[in-house]
Amino acid sequence: MVERRRLIVVSNRGPASFSRDEDGKRVARRGGGGLVTALRSLVAHHDVTWIASAMTDEDRAVVDETGGEAVEELARDGSPYRLRLVAHDPAAYDWFYNVVANPTLWFLQHYLWGLAYAPDIDQGLYHAWDEGYVPVNRAFADAALAELEGQPDAAVFFHDYHLYLAPRYVREARPDVAMAHFVHIPWPGPNIWRVLPEPIRNALHDGLLANDVLGFHAQRWRRSFLRSSRDLLVADCDFDESVVTHGDGRTFVAARPISVEPAEFEELAVSESVRRYEAELEARRPEFLVLRVDRTDPSKNVVRGFRAFDFYLEAHPEMHGRVGMLALLDPSRQDIPEYAEYLGAIQRAARAVNDRFQRNGWTPVDLRIEDNFPLTVAAYKQYDALLVNAIYDGLNLVAKEGPLVNERDGVLILSENAGAHEELGPWALSVNPFDIEAQAQAIHAALEMPREERRARLEAIREHVRSHDVAAWLETQLEDLDRWSARAPT
Repeated sequence: MVERRRLIVVSNRGPASFSRDEDGKRVARRGGGGLVTALRSLVAHHDVTWIASAMTDEDRAVVDETGGEAVEELARDGSPYRLRLVAHDPAAYDWFYNVVANPTLWFLQHYLWGLAYAPDIDQGLYHAWDEGYVPVNRAFADAALAELEGQPDAAVFFHDYHLYLAPRYVREARPDVAMAHFVHIPWPGPNIWRVLPEPIRNALHDGLLANDVLGFHAQRWRRSFLRSSRDLLVADCDFDESVVTHGDGRTFVAARPISVEPAEFEELAVSESVRRYEAELEARRPEFLVLRVDRTDPSKNVVRGFRAFDFYLEAHPEMHGRVGMLALLDPSRQDIPEYAEYLGAIQRAARAVNDRFQRNGWTPVDLRIEDNFPLTVAAYKQYDALLVNAIYDGLNLVAKEGPLVNERDGVLILSENAGAHEELGPWALSVNPFDIEAQAQAIHAALEMPREERRARLEAIREHVRSHDVAAWLETQLEDLDRWSARAPT
C-alpha cells in the first residue's frame, strides 16, 4: 500500500478553475491538459495542496473571498485535495506568460529560432523578466512558503518552465524543505542557452539547482542539463552519478519519462461519446487512414507533415482516393503572434495538398481545428499510421496514447527528436523531423508493412506503456525525493 504523504504541487495551471453557470451559481470546471491529467494520481494517493494561477474572473473572486487561502476541492474520482489560487497582477502575468515563458523559453528550449533573424534581446525582454517572470515566480514561492507554515513536513513538487526561479526563493527561506522539479519540455545544450543574457540564463539554472531532485523525460535532456550547468554556472557535475553540486546544495538529475493511465484510456475507448465519433469516422474513412493529433504549435512540425503527405501522394498515384490524412489540431496560444501565424501556415499547407490532389469527392487532408478529446480517442482506434514528427518534444504523449487503444494494427511514425523515441524507437518507424522525403517514405512503409509486423510493433508499444504507467512514474519521483532530499540521511 502506498504511504500517504503531504505534498504541495506547484504549477501554472491547476486541476480546477471556477466560473458561473446559467443560474449564477459558482461551479468548478475540472482542468485538462497533460500535466494535470498525469498528476491526478497524486491527488488520489496523497494529501495534496495544489498551488496554481488564478486564470478566470471567478478564480480571482475566490482569492478575494478567501484571502488567498486554499479551498477544499474534489478530483474527478472524488478524492479530496486543497486548491490555493494565486492572483497575479494582470500586466505582470502577461509579461510572464506571453513574453518570457512562451515566446522566449518555449522557443529556445524547442530550438525554434532562426538565429539570423530572432530573437532580438531588447528592453522589452528585460522589462518582462524584471516585472513579470520574477514577481510571478516570487508569488508562487510565497504561496508555497505560506502552505509550509501549516504543514512543515510537506514536500514541494514544482512543474515546468514557468517556475524555474521559484525553488530558489523557497530554498532561501526554508533550507530544509524537500523539493523536486519536473521539466516537461526539452532541455537544450549550453550553446543555445547563450542566446539569453548571462544574468537570465544563470538565474534559470540556479533556480532549478535549488531543488533536491530535477526530472526530465529523456536521457538526452538530462545530459544537456548537466552540460549546461557545468559550462554556464561552472557547477561541479558528476556525470556518472548524475549529481550537480552548486553552492551549498546538490541536485540529483533524473530521466523519468511520463506516461498515461491505461485503464482510463481503455474505458474511454468504449464510451458512448467515443463510439459515436468512431461511427462517423468509419462511415467516411478511406481505405487507409494517416492520423496526426497535435496542438497548433510550431514545435509540432505540422506544416512539414502535410508537405510529406504531399510528397507521398505525388510518388504513389495508385493510392489516390484510397488514403487520407486526418489532422486533429487543438488551437494553441493564439494571442501570441508566432502561434497565430503558424496556424495560418497550417491552413495554407493543408489547402495546398487538397487543391493539388482532390478529385471525385476525395479530399486528401481532413483538417479539424478544435479541442475534442472523444473524437481524438475515436481516431486513435482507427488509424493505420500515426504521424508524430515533432521538431523537438519533451516526450509526446500522443505516441503512447494512440497505440494503447488502436484496433487496426496501426504503425507509429516517430520523430527521433521526441523524448518518447528513447522508449518507443525500437518499435516505431523513426524519422528525422526535417527530412520531408524520409517522412513520405515512412508513410509508404507504414501502409505497406505486413500485418504480422504491424501487430508485433503495436503490441510491443502497448505492453511497454501498460508496464510503465503514470502511477509508476509518480512513485519514482517520490522515491527519488526520499533518497536525495535535504532531509534524507547522508
